[in-house]
Amino acid sequence: MERNLFLKEKIPLGIYVHIPWCVEKCPYCDFNSHKLKSENPPEIDYIKRLEHEMRQYAKLVAEREVRSIFFGGGTPSIMSGTGINSIITLLNKYFKISKSVEITLEANPGTVDQHKFSEFKAAGVNRLSLGIQSFNDKLLVELGRIHDSNTARASIRAAQKVGFDNINIDIMYGLPNQSVSESKDDLYEALKFKTNHISWYQLTLEPNTIFYAKPPKIPSSDKIVEIEKHGHEIMARKDMYQYEISAWSKYGKNKCSHNYNIWQYGDYIGIGAGACGKITMDNNIIRTMQTKHPKQYIQGTHNVNDKIVPKKEYLFEFMLNHLRLKQPVEYKLITERTGILTTDFSVYLRSLDDKFINLNENKFELTEYGFKFYNDIVAEFMPEE
Repeated sequence: MERNLFLKEKIPLGIYVHIPWCVEKCPYCDFNSHKLKSENPPEIDYIKRLEHEMRQYAKLVAEREVRSIFFGGGTPSIMSGTGINSIITLLNKYFKISKSVEITLEANPGTVDQHKFSEFKAAGVNRLSLGIQSFNDKLLVELGRIHDSNTARASIRAAQKVGFDNINIDIMYGLPNQSVSESKDDLYEALKFKTNHISWYQLTLEPNTIFYAKPPKIPSSDKIVEIEKHGHEIMARKDMYQYEISAWSKYGKNKCSHNYNIWQYGDYIGIGAGACGKITMDNNIIRTMQTKHPKQYIQGTHNVNDKIVPKKEYLFEFMLNHLRLKQPVEYKLITERTGILTTDFSVYLRSLDDKFINLNENKFELTEYGFKFYNDIVAEFMPEE
């Protein structure tokens, strides 16, 4: 394909910080998380290693402004307020951080209280993502969560009381033996707190998890369709707008800036054990991967798997991310993020049936019907071997 040079100065940049420890490993989780073997994580040694990574990446993205920071895991809220403050202070030291930066921290209700939320807020965290998953005690036990429904409710109220006004609630559906009414109850309960964002997504049985090895009885596909139908109706009545496959925000505002940037094929630095990243530089797209095991990571034992993405995969990667969003795809954005000219990718679009896609002179978007076939449509952009 004929290609233009990247306009990397126009590509937003975020930073993802991975905290790899959990109190317990959930049976459905396939993320890089490790059960903590002591009461507290080795914060000082871990932060030293994070700083080493920061120095390296700072050289690669000099003068580029960081618009979002995301603490994911694992369980980031297992860290102390002092530890999170130290990391944010170092990020400000090594990178050009936007004055309006969004700083998200994932929190497990079983590891936080009002005092800890206050510490996180004082450190600069301005957005929380609370891993509630369900308000049903029976289902929480099935999921191996360390909190109960009362703790879940208390954590949301505690976060709101200390002044967090940008909160996401994580809720799952399709849980073991879950009924349609139970899934509806979870959504109704989450919506009572009037947060501006809800992540509502289906439980999937991923390889290398306990649930994959010993599958629980999950709802049938027909029941999942019914759950989703009712869920969409409930969200709509509460003015929650679905802007991505599993993300809903009040009136379509208050999107998660960090994830939204990733879905638009923006750049993000990944630091911490097992963290992934994507950086555009020297007219190439580079995927980065850090050492997964926390002990090896802290010791600096590297088996880092950085790679230059083959140019033939750019369009597929772009579509894999952007088509998750319920919004038009502008042709100029494809060129800006991949260097691919409209004349080179338009042939793929013309091959799609108009019941799946609406074509325009400068953009295209999936129809409501097409959005249901996201996986099939993305596959159309997969490069030939």
